Amino acid sequence: MSSSPTSPSRPATNKAFVRVPALLHRLGAGLQGARWWPRTLLWQTFLLIALLLSLTLATWSQIFRYFEEPARARDLAQMVASVVNLTRTALLNAEPSLRTGLLIDLAALEGIRIYPSEPGDELQALPQTRPMRLLTAEIRKQLGEHTRFAMRWKTLDGFWVSFRLEAEDQDEYWVMLPRERLQKHNALEWLAWGSAALVAALLGAFLIVSRISAPLRSLAKAARMVGSGQNPPRQEESGPVELAVVSHAFNQMTGDLARADADRALILAGVSHDLRTPLARLRLGVEMSGAPDDEVAAMVADIEEMDRIIGQFLDFGRGDPQEPLHPVDLVELVNGLVEPYRLRGVPLELDLPETLAVPARALPLRRAIANLVDNAIRYAGSESPITISVGVSASEAFIEVADRGPGIPPDEVERMRRPFTRLENARSNTKGAGLGLAIVERVMRAHGGSLDLLPREGGGLRAVLRLHAGRAR
Repeated sequence: MSSSPTSPSRPATNKAFVRVPALLHRLGAGLQGARWWPRTLLWQTFLLIALLLSLTLATWSQIFRYFEEPARARDLAQMVASVVNLTRTALLNAEPSLRTGLLIDLAALEGIRIYPSEPGDELQALPQTRPMRLLTAEIRKQLGEHTRFAMRWKTLDGFWVSFRLEAEDQDEYWVMLPRERLQKHNALEWLAWGSAALVAALLGAFLIVSRISAPLRSLAKAARMVGSGQNPPRQEESGPVELAVVSHAFNQMTGDLARADADRALILAGVSHDLRTPLARLRLGVEMSGAPDDEVAAMVADIEEMDRIIGQFLDFGRGDPQEPLHPVDLVELVNGLVEPYRLRGVPLELDLPETLAVPARALPLRRAIANLVDNAIRYAGSESPITISVGVSASEAFIEVADRGPGIPPDEVERMRRPFTRLENARSNTKGAGLGLAIVERVMRAHGGSLDLLPREGGGLRAVLRLHAGRAR
């Protein structure tokens, strides 16, 4: 059985079609990586549509020009041939004494100049463009193959055509037509109308893309509100089916999240009541049990640690605070915070200015500082004092808690910011749930600030809370 002669070429054709999506994907990736390429969907889509419209208009212009040039060349050739034939006829029929006056009238009234051809004439050839090649070919069909052309004769510019009075004559004459007769008088009109059409198409494309991107911008804004813990407004579920489906799914998601938050708040309230009330009774029973003081102190410390762990779980479960920022005096806040620690005999050193007010949320910020102090006490002990400093660096206010504990290795700093995380050498210490630094990180993120965990010179850890001194939101 003989195979088709075209069958060997099919694999190559298939490979070419397979390459097209890969080339398009590579082009899209290149545009996405370009610095000048916009990042928003609105302007990306608009530029692509603008590029497509511009290429389409340019393509149609070239197609129109390609098919319009032969017809225009025939019309111009007919006009040039008529001028040459009329000039030849006038010269042949005019009396020799009147020819000079005829040439003067032609030059003055019609802009047509006629000169005899000489062997040493200085000529400049016409440009070799497609319209000019079509025009000269059409003129030669009507005037003969001996016809010559030039765009400059000696020092005169124009459209020069040679002709003979009789076909068998060897003497030639040059006739010059003004270039204006060969130019397109409506070219600027075509350009203006084409530009107007392109601008109208681009305006329509921008309106269409804006109609698509506006719901997406609204969804992005609502998503940022959900990410910050706020309740976004309900999204419109109208418009194109795809956008309506996305908006409906988003509204359903926000409703589920709101119900989940309500359930979480209810559960946290129940946990706070159901766990802490028995712990309070247990502590009272231990203190009134009559056991030796050292055993009572150990059991009370365990109960306090359990209560503190429950408090950390509750703090972490509440999420980011939603109350607005208010001016808070950091010095007053720290002085009020350290007083209970001093009554317990915890060695503390303070480095505080007279006053320093910043926009903050007092209760969450106090909880964050207390977590840092508790961590310092737990891991550094009471052999060396814990230093608490407050000040301003550049445009930021800072609160620093420094201890002489084992510190945190630099490669472990980021991991320690995550919840339920402790250092390997601290796992033998069963106290704590690993939420202290995670809570501090969340509180600082809600304030628009940051938590820095830095090594202390001479050994230890510097935990620095940084707040924008003049920021409010």
